[in-house]
Amino acid sequence: MNTMKVGLIINPLAGLGGSVALKGSDGCSSLAMELGAQPKAQGRVEQALSELVEYKSYIEFFCPPGLMGGDLLNQMGFQITEVGLEDSSCELGGTTADDTRSAVAALVTHDIDLLVFAGGDGTARDICAVLPEGIPVVGIPAGVKIHSAVYAINPQAAGALLLEMLKGELVNLRMSDVRDIDEEAFRSGVVKAKLFGEMLVPEEGRYVQMMKCGGIEKEEWVVADIAAEMVERMEDDVLYIIGSGATTQAIMDNLGLENTLLGVDLVMNHELVESDVSESKILNALADADESQLIISVIGGQGHIFGRGNQQLSPKVIRLLGRDRIQVLATKTKIKTLDGRPMLVDTGDIALDKELCGWYRVVSGYQDEIVYPVSDGVTAPENSN
Repeated sequence: MNTMKVGLIINPLAGLGGSVALKGSDGCSSLAMELGAQPKAQGRVEQALSELVEYKSYIEFFCPPGLMGGDLLNQMGFQITEVGLEDSSCELGGTTADDTRSAVAALVTHDIDLLVFAGGDGTARDICAVLPEGIPVVGIPAGVKIHSAVYAINPQAAGALLLEMLKGELVNLRMSDVRDIDEEAFRSGVVKAKLFGEMLVPEEGRYVQMMKCGGIEKEEWVVADIAAEMVERMEDDVLYIIGSGATTQAIMDNLGLENTLLGVDLVMNHELVESDVSESKILNALADADESQLIISVIGGQGHIFGRGNQQLSPKVIRLLGRDRIQVLATKTKIKTLDGRPMLVDTGDIALDKELCGWYRVVSGYQDEIVYPVSDGVTAPENSN
């Protein structure tokens, strides 16, 4: 087995805004920490690299110092060469987009075979802006916004993919889109992912997510039918946690309530309890509610129901709810975009992800349901729901 030279960049601020309902971490990391957000990127990378510890003598890592890579790799016992930034620049709260770009520039001078990075769409954009063509990348999902097709479906999948490459398995490469929210369109209430470039990614469908399919198709009436079905099902004195997305937005429109397209809202007795809630507010509401249900939709193309833009729905929230109080919505067209692949979960809690695997009843129209599997990317679904 030949030694592989791997560059690693961790955005330690990635995902900070998710649990506190900030919908991202760009420019608001200090506020997120003030609201009680806890860093998650290091843990996500550790989950991925734990797949490689047994083979660490065959990997030489190049990385920035401190929280951008060096601390974690040293802790895990990998052989590393620290390059680029000073330690003081790599402290939580001190990193910037310029630091990411500078780290890339430093890493590529060492002729790395592969660049691994942890973050969200903003991090991918920064890397894409300066990474020379021809160097493949593997993204470990750690951010809130993850529309780009350069990320693994979860940290464990990233580790499994790296292990295949290290063992010399045949892994094809393809150019994949780097996308981020079009902020001008978002200010007008439209969620649209804008293309910023492409990067070379190992082509392995089991491990690498597809590009998010956005926008409302010609099936608007189907979404309206799903909304009508869910409103008819709503019971009195039950707390409904309404997840993000255009499909769940249709429920709020049907009820005549204000909706947070990229956030989570609370509804009871057909009235808005609170909009755009954080993890802590959801937990408090669940503690006070006698009955509750979570209503979520599937990201078209990718297939995620947890772990992409809805980190407010944390492992604590999901465990408190229980799997039997999770209702998934999706049009049949959206399910078909998965091309037979299961829906995915990436909560950050490996044990919970396994517990969530199985077959789910998915509301796909008015008085219309299908049964479709959920996977963590590793565990085969067995139990039905």
